[in-house]
Amino acid sequence: MGKKLYHGAAYYPELWNEEVMEQDIRMMKEAGINVARIGEFAWFTMEPEEGRIDLSFFVHVIDKLYQNGIETVMCTPTPTPPIWFTHGHPERMYVDEHGTVMGHGSRQHACTNNRYFRERAAIITEHIAKAVGPLPGVIGWQIDNEFKAHVSECMCETCKGLWHEWLRERYGTVEQLNDAWGTHIWSEYYHTFEQVPQPGPAPFLHNSSLRTMYQLFSFEKIAEFSDEQAAIIRRYSDAPITHNSSVAFHVDNERLFQNLDFASFDTYVQYDNSPAYLINCDLFRNFKRGRDFWIMETSTSWSASLESYAMAHPNGYLRAEAVAAYALGAEAFCYWLWRQQRAGCEQPHGSVISAWGKPTIGYQSVLEVEQARKEIESVILSTTPAQAEVAMTYSDRSKAFLKTEPHRQLNHRGLVTSFYERILSLGIHRDVIPEGAELDGYKLLFTPFIHYLSDEYKKRAQAFVEAGGIWIVGPLSGGRTEQHTIHTDAALGQWLESLAGVETLYTYPMEGTGTQGQAFGVSAPLGLWSALFQPTEAAPVGVTDGGLAPGTAFITERRHGQGRIVMLGSMPVGEEGDVLLKKLIDHYAAEAGVTLRTDVTNGTIVAPRQGEDFTVWFVVNMDGRGGRVTLPRAGVDVLTGAEVQPGVLQMGPYEHRVVRFPN
Repeated sequence: MGKKLYHGAAYYPELWNEEVMEQDIRMMKEAGINVARIGEFAWFTMEPEEGRIDLSFFVHVIDKLYQNGIETVMCTPTPTPPIWFTHGHPERMYVDEHGTVMGHGSRQHACTNNRYFRERAAIITEHIAKAVGPLPGVIGWQIDNEFKAHVSECMCETCKGLWHEWLRERYGTVEQLNDAWGTHIWSEYYHTFEQVPQPGPAPFLHNSSLRTMYQLFSFEKIAEFSDEQAAIIRRYSDAPITHNSSVAFHVDNERLFQNLDFASFDTYVQYDNSPAYLINCDLFRNFKRGRDFWIMETSTSWSASLESYAMAHPNGYLRAEAVAAYALGAEAFCYWLWRQQRAGCEQPHGSVISAWGKPTIGYQSVLEVEQARKEIESVILSTTPAQAEVAMTYSDRSKAFLKTEPHRQLNHRGLVTSFYERILSLGIHRDVIPEGAELDGYKLLFTPFIHYLSDEYKKRAQAFVEAGGIWIVGPLSGGRTEQHTIHTDAALGQWLESLAGVETLYTYPMEGTGTQGQAFGVSAPLGLWSALFQPTEAAPVGVTDGGLAPGTAFITERRHGQGRIVMLGSMPVGEEGDVLLKKLIDHYAAEAGVTLRTDVTNGTIVAPRQGEDFTVWFVVNMDGRGGRVTLPRAGVDVLTGAEVQPGVLQMGPYEHRVVRFPN
């Protein structure tokens, strides 16, 4: 990839004739599109009959795009195996948790673990890599498309056999599995690994260990499939490889990106929920540290299928979304899709141009993005996102635990985004980091909604505290073992409670009990599944009033080494809860000496970037209401060249400003 910011779109030339392609390329150049993503659903075009593979059409397309200044991200077409693969072969198909076997059509209908699927996927991937890998227009690769977006854990016979192999490798003996899972419960004891079922149809609920481990098995297998394709591509191409993922899909993104070269994601968040958009930028920036991420798909105006549609973006929003992405570490901002599809199940989806070749309602917004891209490109390329001092840990493995044990249908993404929104609203520059991330450079670490804390994570967090960091644990963290069972040495595990200087007295659902939490000079109702503490070596910071156990601690603090560990045992809820949680975040940010924060108003963000001897603030209004921030010293408006004085900077709806400060 070159030193540029990319502005791109998904393109499906196999659906159109040469005359339409000529029109598309001309209009792409007019709109400022400099990269196209192609091939992801075109397996039939590439291999219309089993074994008859012809990539000449895509070589032609890539060359034609390149001749017109448009580079290509080439995809493998494995989400849509053709009819010759599926017809008459139910054993190759995905089976859901109810035992329903998928038929041909839509996408992700095949089992990606099926041996013959893997063989054919490897063959088509190698042919593509050989044919287009050497072409100068190919600057990157995307493996498949949105792994596990429409399906989750497959229950076919192939997966059953692989499941038993995975268990044997993980546990060694069936006796160790039985002990780990507590299978004397309800006479679930197994005599061989082959007897361990998949979590398919059952009269009530499966053993928690069985259901969670099957999800982790599925996570690992889809990542292995990705690894296989990447290894094939690397034999023929040096271009970097990614996958377009999401925190909404049934994957472990940290594991998935482990053997890929850069991270990318798809997002269709509506304009009125910008925190759900921004959290992706702050997370995917950290899956491949030191490498910019890509937004591989977002809508020019609205997303839609045959059965649903989202609200269209207001004028100005798309530009704000793009500038925020570039400022927060994106190298590319790409749309799904270029030309509206005339057939299929996503005909109503927003696009850059219509099926009949005319600009859509989002086209003007695309032109605005291109203008902004050109204005900010030089400053983005000469800077990097500033090192955050505050981090929040995100875990797809925790998503699996919560899927098994959702309490009252708790949504992991919603919980995490809501917590993140409180940090965002306080003007704190923040990272969202995977479980395996190093903690160097941070002063304050949040670990909410992570049922199981691994030994590796605990070791890093303890070292972080001992070196002077403040670690805030909870709510809903630490209460389960690696096997998704209850601790027997202490409610949250002896290690965590000993380090925190507490004994957990009770864990129970707090809603409806009338419990109020008193902390930081305010009171708020408490909710979610909660833990209440008896401090042993810690100090109580938040205490309950009323409810089932008045006078007990729900927030504690203990000094350890040079830092502190804070336990947050219950979730403050409602408007008062929002106030209390923000006070907690603000208090400990001050205690930790966090300086990389501003007084920016809610709905507007500051994305700080660092140059060789200067700092740049990208200030972007995301909510369409305008906003303001106080500039600490004089600077220069990068877009106009005018001097900017210290004091309040007013922002209009969806406006962005770029201010450069000397170090």
